[in-house]
Amino acid sequence: MVKKKGYIAIAALMSVLVSACGAQGTKEGGDPAPAAPKPKEPYTLKIWGGGVSAAEFDERFKAMFAQKFPHITVEYIVNGKGTTMPELVAAGDIPDIIRFDVPSIRTSYLDLGIGYDLSELIKTNKYDTQRFVKVFMDEVIDAGRSEAVYGLPMPPYFPQVLYYNKDLFDKFGVAYPKDGMTWDEIYDIAKKMTRVDGGVEYRGFSSNPVNTLRDNPFSLPILDPARDQLADPEKWKLLFTNLKRFYEIPNNKIEATNTNENAAFSKGKVALMPNQHSVYLTIPESVNWDMVTYPIMEGAPKLAPQRGPAYLGLSKTSKHKEEAFEVITAMLSDEIQLADSKRGITTTLNSKEIEGALGTGHPVYSKKNMKAVNHYPPTPYTQKRKADLLDVPGATQQNLVGTTFIEVAQGKVDLNTAIRQLEEKLKAELDKQKNK
Repeated sequence: MVKKKGYIAIAALMSVLVSACGAQGTKEGGDPAPAAPKPKEPYTLKIWGGGVSAAEFDERFKAMFAQKFPHITVEYIVNGKGTTMPELVAAGDIPDIIRFDVPSIRTSYLDLGIGYDLSELIKTNKYDTQRFVKVFMDEVIDAGRSEAVYGLPMPPYFPQVLYYNKDLFDKFGVAYPKDGMTWDEIYDIAKKMTRVDGGVEYRGFSSNPVNTLRDNPFSLPILDPARDQLADPEKWKLLFTNLKRFYEIPNNKIEATNTNENAAFSKGKVALMPNQHSVYLTIPESVNWDMVTYPIMEGAPKLAPQRGPAYLGLSKTSKHKEEAFEVITAMLSDEIQLADSKRGITTTLNSKEIEGALGTGHPVYSKKNMKAVNHYPPTPYTQKRKADLLDVPGATQQNLVGTTFIEVAQGKVDLNTAIRQLEEKLKAELDKQKNK
């Protein structure tokens, strides 16, 4: 009798359980419905964005985070006083995701001992890195000097173009420059456009010497990749000579600093300016400008000189590497990069569709010759130093080149002396690295 009651009780219990299961989601036909996914644990993800403002970050990524990662609270950190990467590492407050570029890969990432190779995450997630422009992937691997993949390329990159002031060309009845022109052709135009009219001096040409020389059409490095000296001094003389002649045009004097020379075009009295296409280069509305392709140099490939992109990497101390990698790939998705491109932000993807959308949603760029930006493919990246050699930070190298060129353009030093002094300065910087 006791056994029978026990059986009835068990049977009754099983009946209740079955009924409960049916009530909570049995499919028609008796198959149980799949269980609802368990909510993810909320946590804070720290992202260090370098010089990208919080406003720009929110504009580009805030909606995506809300949709795809509602459980994540993003703490976004901008580079500044007390928030440089060395300071954050010293304080033990290391972000999960770090934005770095090639010139700062050592000072803001690897030398701080926080570098993390993404190779395993790429493999386990079967993530296709071939969707990116090959030049950009190759460069970050080379710059790391260890075959590791320390980051994935994040828009924008900065291809060189040639800007021109349409109002000045109209004023003086000179035809606008065209896509596909050479440096010699641009030089002839610069001579025509340099003049004094009504007591006002008009310059035919200005530039940003630092990025014009660094982003050169030969992809020529500054410090030799294999030796402690200036790379190919004769080719550097060629690059200096090509640019110097523009500042030898009467009344087309170079400004005293790279910053001032870079800003000259924006004052409305300069006809031509080779410079990067960059959403961070602001030209006042008062200047009626457009752009054409970067001039072709004799003996150089028909490619667009460029400053490569920044990269998104992980810190090795992050406790959320798997999901942080998922966040990075979401930030670099086709959807995000298409929206970026419409804003005028150059894509890092191998996508003609996204490339072709460049600037179409921007109030200024939509009226410009944006095809000039991608008319030529990007040049190869500059060759990096061998892994067993000391290196000088990229920012230091490029500033030495810029200041040396300005001295040449001002007539303070002759070309041969300047090139020799540039090499001596590079060697002095290497000595500083040896003494650290």
